[in-house]
Parts: sequence; structure tokens; C-alpha cells
Amino acid sequence: MSTYVIGDIQGCFAQLQKLLDKLAFNAARDTLWFTGDLVNRGPQSLEVLRFIKQLGDGHYTVLGNHDLHLLAIAYHTQQPSPHDTLDAILQASDRDALISWLRHRPLVHHDATLGFTMMHAGIAPTWSIQQALSLAQEVAVELQGLIPQNLLQHVYGNQPDQWQDSLSGWDRLRCIINYFTRARLCHPDGRLDLEYKGPAHHATLTPWFQLPQRITKNDNLVFGHWAALGGVTDTPHVYALDTGCAWGCQLTAMCLESKVRVSVECR
Repeated sequence: MSTYVIGDIQGCFAQLQKLLDKLAFNAARDTLWFTGDLVNRGPQSLEVLRFIKQLGDGHYTVLGNHDLHLLAIAYHTQQPSPHDTLDAILQASDRDALISWLRHRPLVHHDATLGFTMMHAGIAPTWSIQQALSLAQEVAVELQGLIPQNLLQHVYGNQPDQWQDSLSGWDRLRCIINYFTRARLCHPDGRLDLEYKGPAHHATLTPWFQLPQRITKNDNLVFGHWAALGGVTDTPHVYALDTGCAWGCQLTAMCLESKVRVSVECR
């Protein structure tokens, strides 16, 4: 019985199946976690969503920025981008069921028994795990409510770029979403830089997980989103799982019990 966390799939269904075969995955015995960005860029986003949805409630995924982008398009609060590969989902006979399932995924998953917390991109340096879970629930109340459009029309934007407990309204929820789904580098005071997408080494900015004031330093965190890391953080207790499958690199799983990684090529 093993728990495997899998990095960003982004519509690469064939590679996901190849990875599960390599793991000898057994749905009756093993548990899968997914770091988000299930869809977009790859050619089989529909198949990925259908497969993970049918796994059932014993397996866990968190929302990534591409997943939220799909929801915004589906609820007509955002126009598709030229490079999106989401049409098959939007035209599927089970579209409504898939979209409903996706918007009921959380921004954070925490397992106290295993001692691991998963989010797509990052966490604000001032948040504890319990605060992160509470803030994620604030977003879930809106996204899972009767009118998800109310939230989805406000999720895009880079401001506010720093968490303050005093934030309110859509600014508060947008800031929460940006830390969880878009964070990479931060200014020394914890402000997000949402433009940079390259490697971790930068002259003036710091990876969110290396900020010295981060209060989750002793918590085990798993995340995706940042393919340029190549799965390497050089930071204790912080595990990066996006190894660039959508860019022709690898799709990676890590067993949470053993920390052993298994990858397949995506060329």
C-alpha cells in the first residue's frame, strides 16, 4: 500500500498511463495525489479528467492555475487563449459533470497521518498549515457555491502581491489563489513576483520555499507548477514534482512513504 504524488500532467494522458504502469499502480491498494494542472497544453485533457474523476474520493488533486483557467472559460468569465487545448472538454457530453467535479477540488490537501501537505505552487511565508487550510476553504466556499462565476470573474490579476490578514473581498481571495496556484519567486519581504518563470537562481528574488521567515520550514510540502526547477529544491521538507511533462521532459511520481521517485520520459 503506497501513496504516490504525481506532478503536473497537463493533458498528457498516455504518459500518465505509462507512469502508472511503471509504478504497478493498483487502485484498490494505492492512493494517488495530483499536484494540479491536470489539463491544458497536452493533447488529452479530457481523458485525464475522466480518468482521475473515476478514481473516486480516495484519491486527491488540488487545483492549479490551468484548472482554474478551464473553469473560468467554462463559466464564460474568461476567453480561451490561442494555445489552449481544452476544446474536447468543453464540447464533451459529460462536460457539466467534469466541470462540477473540478470546481469541487480544493486548493490544498493535508494528510496529518502521513505528515504531508500538497498545493499546486506555493504558500505564503506567514501562513501555518492550519491557516492555509482555512484560507483555502474561504475560496472553496465561493468556487463550490451556487454562482461560481462571482469568484471566477475576479481571479485574474497580480494584485495584491503580498498577504495581509486585513485583506478583504475579491482582493483577499485573489491573493490566496495566487500564492497557492502561481507562486514561484518572492521579494525578501514575501511579495510575489508573478512574471518570472525561469530557474530558482535569481539576483534579487528568492524561491518561496527558501524565504528565511517561512513558518512552515518543518512541514513536509509537495507542489508542482515550477517545471524549471527540474524537481530539485535543495530545501529540506520541500518536494517539487513538476518535471516538465508538457514540455517534452518527464512525468514524475514520488512515494510519500519512501520518498522514492519514479519518472517516465515524455518526448
